[in-house]
Formats: sequence, structure tokens, C-alpha cells
Amino acid sequence: MVRTDDDNKRLRLLVIDDEPIVGRRLQQVFTKMGFDVETYTNPVAAMETMDRHPFDIVVTDLKMEGLDGMAVLERVKKKNPDTKVVIITGYAQLDTASEAFRRGVFDFIAKPFRLDELKRVIIRAMEDARLSKEERS
Repeated sequence: MVRTDDDNKRLRLLVIDDEPIVGRRLQQVFTKMGFDVETYTNPVAAMETMDRHPFDIVVTDLKMEGLDGMAVLERVKKKNPDTKVVIITGYAQLDTASEAFRRGVFDFIAKPFRLDELKRVIIRAMEDARLSKEERS
């Protein structure tokens, strides 16, 4: 089970993708890994939930109606700078990826991606969060 160091709670993972099948699939996989996973197809509703209950890791699609992945990244980093954000997109371009990294994205993955690739990124994000926490204490 994946838990935080502070209070032994499960790590919280938020998945935002306007394709419901993506959210369902990622929820199955990451719940089995021990995360507390919530999925949204509506990014505005996801940000309302994020405002009330922060997440440790956010996986978001880039192109969505209402709020795109770059806006999600900015809102998450402004509200919770320690949250790791991973952007997944079918519209991967070098300039977009560069801009995302400039704004603080943890990783940027082109669709279609292999599930193992995303799992490795999420595990790296967990380790990075743990090391950052240790450096601060």
C-alpha cells in the first residue's frame, strides 16, 4: 500500500481526462497499487475538489474543455506547490512540453503511452516528494 510518511494515510492521486475510459483504467491500476484515486472528466469539478482536499499527485490530460492541462498545472502549483503534476496528451509538441516544464510539471507523457511508463513516472514522483520532504525537515 502507498502511504504518506506523516500520518500513514494513503497517497492521494487525482486523474483528470475527458475520456472516461482513461480515468477508469488508471483508477483500477493505481488503486491496486495502493493509492486513494479520484477521477474526473470535468477539470473544473476536479479543481473544486482539489481546493477542498489536496492531492499528492495529479495526472491530467492537456486538451480539455473548460480548463486545459496547463491551467490545471498552474492552479495546482499555486495552491499546493509540493503536488506532483503529470501531463498526458495526444497533442505532444516540443514547445508545449518545454512550457509545461518551465511551469513546474513533473513529467509530460505523449499518448498513447504504455501503462508501465506511467507507473514508473508515478513511482518517481512519489520518491521525489519523499526526498523533498526529508530535505525540508
